[in-house]
Amino acid sequence: MREHGRNHYYSHIPLKETTLSPRIVQGILGILRKSLDQAVAEKLILSNPAANCKAPKTVRKEMKVLPEELIGPYLHEAKQRGVFAPLYLELTSGLRRGELLALLWKDLNVKDRTLSVTKSVCRIDHQLVVSQPKTKNSLRLLTLPESTVQILVEEHEKHPDNPYMFPSPKTGEMLDPASFRAMHDRILEAIGAEHVRFHDMRHTFATLALKNGVDVRTLSEMLGHYSAGFTLSTYVHSTPSMRVQAADTIGQMIGREVV
Repeated sequence: MREHGRNHYYSHIPLKETTLSPRIVQGILGILRKSLDQAVAEKLILSNPAANCKAPKTVRKEMKVLPEELIGPYLHEAKQRGVFAPLYLELTSGLRRGELLALLWKDLNVKDRTLSVTKSVCRIDHQLVVSQPKTKNSLRLLTLPESTVQILVEEHEKHPDNPYMFPSPKTGEMLDPASFRAMHDRILEAIGAEHVRFHDMRHTFATLALKNGVDVRTLSEMLGHYSAGFTLSTYVHSTPSMRVQAADTIGQMIGREVV
């Protein structure tokens, strides 16, 4: 599973890697152990053969962000490819990919500028499945910038009778997460940007929000996290300019006390 466990649903969309992450393997091993423990309890087997299996250690990857100077070119290219609205929403809300693609038009309250995040889409056994997010914190009501709401209204005017906020231009149904990820990759390639995962666009949103004065508690609620500490440790990327600003702020404060 670690070496070749990732499923490949589409031959025309290349996999970035064939491995499954240690976290996913740990979760599957945990389910396997509990299942076999139950088999032991019901006297179907004598002992749990998975009891002494060692799970792979979690390797924390350094998350990347889309550089600020490339946000303009990224969105311009997105407009050329017909996906400007969902990517603009992503950069101003930090939604997970499944949450973004599961949105319906009725989830948006134009007057109050709010967006209800109540569901997510993923692929299971080659089928798109819509379900509630895994945690209650993921169920949330976001307040959107006026510019985002206007862009969404204009997007809806292109397909007023379709319930999906971002329908597939080919089928009219929900956009496929794999195809949408591949579109994101092509946009990065077109603008000559270093590859960042689509999930790192959420990370980009969090970093920019913190950098521009959004408090961590509010940001945590916007991202659907269970705690502000988790937001800081997982998603907020300390950029060089943020470190310089922090050093200058502390230096100025202490300097005033010396004078």
